[in-house]
Amino acid sequence: MNKKQLQSEQTKKKVAEAARALFAQKGYTATSIEDIVAATGSSKGNIYYHFHNKEGLFLYLLDEWDRDWKEQWAEKEKLYATVEEKLYGFAEHLVVNDLNHPLTKATDEFIYSEWARNDVQEEVANYLSDHVQLNQRMLQQAMDAGELKPADARTLGFILEGLLMGLGEMSKRSPNHEATLNIYRQAIHVFLHGTVVPKPRA
Repeated sequence: MNKKQLQSEQTKKKVAEAARALFAQKGYTATSIEDIVAATGSSKGNIYYHFHNKEGLFLYLLDEWDRDWKEQWAEKEKLYATVEEKLYGFAEHLVVNDLNHPLTKATDEFIYSEWARNDVQEEVANYLSDHVQLNQRMLQQAMDAGELKPADARTLGFILEGLLMGLGEMSKRSPNHEATLNIYRQAIHVFLHGTVVPKPRA
């Protein structure tokens, strides 16, 4: 990377970091390109060169967040010996890194206000597909190891993602971190073990 490319990357990183702080503080709609210009000292032209517009900048931040999330989980996943431990750890990772992330509120606002955009719909679809595949991989590994009964891992991965996403939506306004985590743990237990008590045979 030559000096000009290095300076360009440094500028891009500086703009992204300032924008992340502003979106977290003010929200998506209330943060303007002018705010980001004032916070960074960069010109509008510089911001448009790197990100095209405010929407593109926010999508870049979401990609960064998702990449960091996956990298952190890949390290944590190695610590768990069983699928049950892994899914409880996965639930905790979601609560800590999604519900408490500084961009969580701004992301909801962004999706609501920009949903008509094809690139936003595509970004959400890709995110969901990636996470269903991640779930599928974990569940298939558990089936291969004999920890879970053989089943359609992709369908189960889809169900698990729906369960966790629903819990996330319902828990966003809960101030009690430990109570939220306990609900996630119960949900994982139900997903793995169910709630029906088998009737004794006659």
